[in-house]
Amino acid sequence: MNQDTNFYAPKYWPTWIGIAFLKLLAALPFKAGLRVGRAIGYILYHLIPKRRRVTEANVKHCFPELSAEEQAQFVKDVFYDNGIGVIESSWTFWGNHKALQKRTEFIGFELLEKALEENRGIILLGAHYSHTDLGAMLAASKVPTLVTMYRRHNNPLMEETIRTGRISYSKPVERKELREIVRSLKQNEVVWYGPDQDFGRKNSIFVPFFGKTAATITATTKMVRFNNSPILALYQRRKEDDSGYIVEIAEVEGFPSGNEIEDAKIMNLAIERGVRKAPTQYMWVHKRFKTQPDGDQALYKANNC
Repeated sequence: MNQDTNFYAPKYWPTWIGIAFLKLLAALPFKAGLRVGRAIGYILYHLIPKRRRVTEANVKHCFPELSAEEQAQFVKDVFYDNGIGVIESSWTFWGNHKALQKRTEFIGFELLEKALEENRGIILLGAHYSHTDLGAMLAASKVPTLVTMYRRHNNPLMEETIRTGRISYSKPVERKELREIVRSLKQNEVVWYGPDQDFGRKNSIFVPFFGKTAATITATTKMVRFNNSPILALYQRRKEDDSGYIVEIAEVEGFPSGNEIEDAKIMNLAIERGVRKAPTQYMWVHKRFKTQPDGDQALYKANNC
């Protein structure tokens, strides 16, 4: 624990209670965990209407081909999957990793092994699913070292807890620590990187994501240039029959293209391919389209988010 912070102060007591609850959830057997997770998702669907409206706006925006009834069920399924994601994160930080690995089908990892032979490190293009940490942990079991880039949590106790959990399977690096990222690539390590969130206008360009304009950072192109590193996509999903997981490595064809705008289009399309394999398991609760050329938050303001 961080010695500079008094984590036993009263303001952290609710966080400690939450952590204790998550550790209890980590002890659940697989099938029971999925059932409890869906129950958590049902509660969250009714408990946080703001996030529900954000999800509704995203689904209506990105899946206009669905009927109103299908969109409504889609939103509910997103929350069910996010509830299961709470359990999956608990399993990742405190559960039995080997048991989860045995339930996982690994596809395309020969691409990763071949890319490592180039000795230039690998950029592993990830995305923010409801089970993001679980997918990273499962992928980490197949590589010598996985570096996970992340954004620091605002709550210092949660930051310490999450970082400690990620250390159990990877080398977590805060996304601003570029020197450490470069060092890792030069040491031929695999760097997990999820650029699929809206980070505002700075260092972003506007390109399609699910056919809609989305602020997309150009840092991925710069990262590849650090060490001329190859880039591969990481796709992850829970199987439809709830028997386990599929973790897949795929090529990102045409990247880098020599043009940052084209690179961003290729990257978003690669992420979209992975999301479409199990669309409700993606984190549609986030405001992915909040920054727009014609006015920030327009989509979400229109939907009272």
